[in-house]
Amino acid sequence: MLKKGLNIPISGEAALETMSTIAPDVVAIKPTDFKGFSPRLMVKEGDKVLAGSPVLADKQNPDILLTSPVGGTVQEIVRGEKRKLLAVLVKADGANEAVDFGAKDPRQLKGDEVKEILLKSGLWPSIIQRPYGVIANPELTPKAVFVSAFSTAPLAADSEFVFKDDLAAIQAGVTAFSRFAEVHVCVNSESSAFSSLKDVTVHTVTAKKHPAGNVGVQISHISPIKKGEIVWTVNLVSLAAIGKLFLEGKVNLCRKVAITGPAATKTGYVNTLPGTPMSAFQGCVDSSVETRFISGDVLSGENVGSNGYLGFFDNQVTLIKEGREREILGWANPLRFNQFSSSMAYFSWLLPKKKYSMDTNTHGGKRAFVCSDVYGKVLPMDIFPVYLIKACLAGDIDKMEQFGIYEVLPEDLALCEFVDPSKNDIQAIIQDGIDLMIKEMA
Repeated sequence: MLKKGLNIPISGEAALETMSTIAPDVVAIKPTDFKGFSPRLMVKEGDKVLAGSPVLADKQNPDILLTSPVGGTVQEIVRGEKRKLLAVLVKADGANEAVDFGAKDPRQLKGDEVKEILLKSGLWPSIIQRPYGVIANPELTPKAVFVSAFSTAPLAADSEFVFKDDLAAIQAGVTAFSRFAEVHVCVNSESSAFSSLKDVTVHTVTAKKHPAGNVGVQISHISPIKKGEIVWTVNLVSLAAIGKLFLEGKVNLCRKVAITGPAATKTGYVNTLPGTPMSAFQGCVDSSVETRFISGDVLSGENVGSNGYLGFFDNQVTLIKEGREREILGWANPLRFNQFSSSMAYFSWLLPKKKYSMDTNTHGGKRAFVCSDVYGKVLPMDIFPVYLIKACLAGDIDKMEQFGIYEVLPEDLALCEFVDPSKNDIQAIIQDGIDLMIKEMA
């Protein structure tokens, strides 16, 4: 049982109902969603594509492709500074014709055959390799494959509700991965629908506090990653898509997305695709309030803005008010019943069941790095977070190895950033450390 952690009492949980289906006119294929992917264009503006047609290839490994989630026409190639490729926009034609890869029974396939299908379909990039959180190298074999069947992130989508109709696809997906290595699935209850999956080892995680649902935390307690070892992880959204590929023979990335957050005028679930514009969710936003659009959760999601797009790995949109107001007395005022404090600095701890309409205000700026056990109280991993963060800041590779850089991704220390009295961008610091490891250890 994991005792450490923290559940952030933010309001705006998604109601367990499907509000609508959003068929976006334009979807975005974003190479920036995939760590370690160096994009090479395979299409040009005006080209016709099918669902499953290759759009981008990795310059380092041309077998790794990104394919279109819809049938239509390439509308625009979006570039940023120094002509960095940010997205390929595809205008859907409504017919949604798809490439037929042929339905297959994964029980009858070998590992190399599974790999070939995933590479050609463009679903291989949905497999994340640890350490470092990059796209899995198809030339390497992992010691294990891990799937977290629940999420404890703030306002996270309810896995039992979202995937209740996709259990057959998820079973096909885990059977396919069992051709590579032992598959571990972590559930939060013995009565979970995912407990009955076959071809896997099921682990029951009884902790209810975040980040118990993070796959990195689960790996650290079940099979810690040592130097020279690799582990693959795949989330349920991607696993369901992979299973549908084998069952239907086509790329089907449709998913239930939770609309959440205190700035949402109505919450619930919508059926849509990755790459859907945030403008499609404007009907759920109070237009009188300046709102931040987050693809993912408030701790580790991406601030994509109102003109952004839903991330490939995400099945949650969080809408939260931009907090720009300054408070009278600020931290010196203990009577802040509308402010949550993880350290019980305010009397709000007298209201343990209260949900707070939080905004983006950090209530202070960066300060000197404080050495304390505040991180250790919320991180249920056998590492020294303060020393790891300092090693990343110093760029000391030996110390980063010593203090656990192989075991973590930025999302695993997101709570440390939330409770940090020094207001450090801890996730960015960890990512800088990982980038340095990739550069120096390549």
